[in-house]
Amino acid sequence: MRRSCIPIVSLAIIPFLAACSGLSKNGGGGNQQVIVTVTPNAPNVNNFATQQFTATVKGTANTAVTWQVNTVAGGSQATGFISSAGLFVAPGAVPTKSDGSGNSIPTTVTVTGVSQASATASGSATVTIVPQNQNVQNGATKLGSSGGNANASSTTGTKITCCGGTLGSLLMRNGAQFILGDNHVLAVSDSAQIGDPIIQPALIDNPAPNTCTTTGTTTVAHLTQFYNLESDPAPKIDAAIAQVVPGAVDPGGNILYLGATVTNGIPDPGPPHAGSGVAATVNMAVAKSGRTTGLTCSSILATSTATSVQYQKGCGTGATFNVSYTNLVDVLGGNFSAEGDSGSLIVTQNTADAVALLFAGSDKDTVGNPISDVLNSSKFLGAGNAVPTVVGSATPHAVIGCTLPTKPAGAVQTLAASAVASEALQKATITRDAHAPELLAHPEVQAVGVGASYDNPAEAAILFFVTKGQQRTNIPAQVDGIRTRIIEGDLFASRGALSAEESAALEKTAAPPQLVYSVSDAEVARAKVVHTARVEELMKRAGVQGVGISSSVDSPGEAALIIFLIRGAAHDPIPPVIDGLRTRVRESSRFRAGFGDAQPRRACSLPTTKTARSTGSAAPQTRQ
Repeated sequence: MRRSCIPIVSLAIIPFLAACSGLSKNGGGGNQQVIVTVTPNAPNVNNFATQQFTATVKGTANTAVTWQVNTVAGGSQATGFISSAGLFVAPGAVPTKSDGSGNSIPTTVTVTGVSQASATASGSATVTIVPQNQNVQNGATKLGSSGGNANASSTTGTKITCCGGTLGSLLMRNGAQFILGDNHVLAVSDSAQIGDPIIQPALIDNPAPNTCTTTGTTTVAHLTQFYNLESDPAPKIDAAIAQVVPGAVDPGGNILYLGATVTNGIPDPGPPHAGSGVAATVNMAVAKSGRTTGLTCSSILATSTATSVQYQKGCGTGATFNVSYTNLVDVLGGNFSAEGDSGSLIVTQNTADAVALLFAGSDKDTVGNPISDVLNSSKFLGAGNAVPTVVGSATPHAVIGCTLPTKPAGAVQTLAASAVASEALQKATITRDAHAPELLAHPEVQAVGVGASYDNPAEAAILFFVTKGQQRTNIPAQVDGIRTRIIEGDLFASRGALSAEESAALEKTAAPPQLVYSVSDAEVARAKVVHTARVEELMKRAGVQGVGISSSVDSPGEAALIIFLIRGAAHDPIPPVIDGLRTRVRESSRFRAGFGDAQPRRACSLPTTKTARSTGSAAPQTRQ
């Protein structure tokens, strides 16, 4: 997904050895410069793997250092951990960052040794996390690996662009096996021919000196069928299948890092749970293994998501066109995928059941087609209308990589409070005061205050501090157009109407809000009625790029109509409630698959031979 042209030079690792100095008194009483050097200074480390770092300290008798990763002592699950002895444990997911154009792209992490004798003296190493997914697969190809159409390249003058994505999973139909992937990866956005070779790795990851050729790659399948993005009828899907070359693909459907066991701390390949997959639900824990970011783990933010996604016909060249989708699965977090992860199979963390086929995203989210829409598409039915099924194990298993120490189980993502304009808080306070007696009359309410809304961070909200576990008595979702937010606790220290400052202090004593909550089937059904009635109208509004069903953050347990806005685009005010359903606003870059909006970056000159590592769909590499 998000296949913009990323200059290799912007991603290449330039060896860098930081040597900062400080003054320290030595045993002789004089001042000496303290110099710290860290080795190795620019290593590539596979995700989940380890790397021993050594710090050499000169200018002081105290040679001890404190180890940091991206300035955090000991590191973190997102960037990797490091011990007091300098043993670095890489994260399971490749760290990403925004490229400034709406894409998430891989980035490096910095390991630093800070002198304990002089805090101003430190040495650093730049670490590139490289997933095995990009490598040439030895023997039968395992899925979740780099792959694509052998003809996914284009030439403009002296510049050559080559593309690739992820070989997602294995399907069975009428006794034959097929690789499942995205149209824009395997069929190059409708421009491929049936029978085209599908290779591993993709052209972009070709290890041969002369990249953008098939030399050194293996033909693992041949393009069999693809859903035509421009002309085939709804429901739209971005999908293609390719019949495997006998013996070229792991017949068990094993996917890199998706196993239930580990070897030397690294998750083994494993198959998904065989069958037809399961339907996505809000807050469902999911995972994927993809070419660019390796194994990533997150949660479903929204279902039934309608949006329009932009494509470019071909690889790095050709006309752009838009495809309108009506039933996508939205996964929380721009770091869940990056260019080159398109085609990855999204599965449940606890059973490895197929949920969706990843194909696009923004800098904040990832989207995919529900697996049921893919498998049941008329384009992929076999003889006798046979529906293909996912090849895998008869017994479900947990994706162990999502529960390893570098990605702690049960880690809950929370939201930070947003700054709200004083005018908005004042308006909320006036509204709250006008209705204070009736708002405080609810028996579960201990206090009412004012603060930020989490369903729309740009707006203020009236806060209800309620007794945890006590039955709710129809607390309103809005009061005179002001959103309301519910905060649960056992016994709050304050009562009555609170100022913004008192509200903020009291809120700190409660559990912080999560990014997404589970909602009941009844709440989803209620939301679907509103979604069906309003989605077409909302999608026509300026600045709106998507509408789905999610959870409210302001009122945990309630469903919400989530409205995806294009960051920076003008839009009409979003009402706090539509047809009795709370709304939730999420701003991001545009959803894109393929070339997207970054057209000026197409004609880039890349004088290095280092492989580009890029974000969600097919990833391109341009060379001279």
